[in-house]
Amino acid sequence: MSNGRLRQVSRAAGHLVAEELSRSLRSRRPGHGSHDARMRQRAERARDVRRFFEQLGPFYTKVGQMLSTRPDIVPEYVIPELEKLHDNASVLPFRALEPVLRAEMGPHWTRELRDVDTARPLGAASLAQVYRANLRDGRPVVVKIQRPGVRETVAQDMAVLRRTARVTGRLAPRFTSVVDVGAMLDVLFDAMRPELDFTVEARNMRRAAELVTSFKHLAVPEVVLATPRVLVQSLAPGRSVRHAEHGDFSRAERLGIGEDLLAFVFRGFFVDRFFHADLHPGNVFVAPGERATLIDWGMVGRTDRRTGMLLMLILMTLAQNDGHGLAKAWVELGHATPWAQTGAFASDMAVLVPQIADASLEELNFGLTLTRVLTCSTRRGIRTSPAIAVLGKAFANVEGSVRHLAPELSLIDVFRTEMQNVMLSLAAETVSKEQMARTALELMLGLGSAAEQVRGVFGGRSSRPGDGEG
Repeated sequence: MSNGRLRQVSRAAGHLVAEELSRSLRSRRPGHGSHDARMRQRAERARDVRRFFEQLGPFYTKVGQMLSTRPDIVPEYVIPELEKLHDNASVLPFRALEPVLRAEMGPHWTRELRDVDTARPLGAASLAQVYRANLRDGRPVVVKIQRPGVRETVAQDMAVLRRTARVTGRLAPRFTSVVDVGAMLDVLFDAMRPELDFTVEARNMRRAAELVTSFKHLAVPEVVLATPRVLVQSLAPGRSVRHAEHGDFSRAERLGIGEDLLAFVFRGFFVDRFFHADLHPGNVFVAPGERATLIDWGMVGRTDRRTGMLLMLILMTLAQNDGHGLAKAWVELGHATPWAQTGAFASDMAVLVPQIADASLEELNFGLTLTRVLTCSTRRGIRTSPAIAVLGKAFANVEGSVRHLAPELSLIDVFRTEMQNVMLSLAAETVSKEQMARTALELMLGLGSAAEQVRGVFGGRSSRPGDGEG
């Protein structure tokens, strides 16, 4: 990390600590220990934490957003403030960004992009600014331009957080045995990388465009041009779903968009293993009679086959109101520490799950519910898969989008409907030539999941590194 950036982070952290010390001193004065005073101090502390992340830019904003899904790490009263984190930034004048356009598209970039509305950017974030423009043929497009120097800053921030994670591991081994901070950061880094190279984001968009073709109500913008720091794409019709008026849409259209959004995310988790990790209301544009357009593919998540199937099992146990089954699948998704209380965790889930099954999005925040499961599992000594941080964020975001347009939808009901399609896809994958060849090789070599399943059928015991005898 450069000395300048290190000083900036240290200064922000020092201010946060100073504010906390000041609060601590005030709390010792007469009359400052009342319940109302403590509540005010909590609110101040939460705001200070949010401002700390905001002032340090895009990477720390993403870290704060991820922490808003982790009540096992962050106090619950801080989470509502972290949920307010949005990657907003002051608007740079266009003259500060024009050199980026010139470097990426050449000195004659105005031949390709005309009528750029330089006075009013469509959006300004810490990583980039977005402008409306026209192509030579008059077609309206959106131009996304990366801010100068932002890649270097984010790389420096990633490096310092890796070092922080290693120090945390040495100082708090019991905590890191349950919360794998390094792995959690790796998931976030992987999800963020396309935001630093727009050619990767364009690749994500092209893949997503293929995946939405089977959904009647969804679309992805067309990529017109992509360089590492400039992305030109078609203009999405309508406006953010956050500002959509229900009266402008028929009920069938509202429900159709909502169902397709949820089904698209489910398929991304379980079948495609590729999903939009930041599908908040600002990234879903709707217009009456048009497909809902999913924008900003800079942050995506990926799951492997086993993680996707276990997550599906978790949702199936929810749909069947089976708390003990959820607990078992959750432990399998993560890892039980030597001091884990798996029986107590199962009892926790037996109480929680009946509150979730069959609730509509008006009554249920599933993203928040996922974090409640996470809190219980951490308290009971169960390490959770690091992928849950991004999955939880994705769930919470898409729920928020659907809730604006079709709050009467039940996430679990949509899952039940989509489950048949998912299972058919998984079955087709299982009997594919590649999978059958792999299974045969594992059986012949006595390796992997297939061999373990056969040993289990015959009462055998799979041996793993570290297993003792007897």
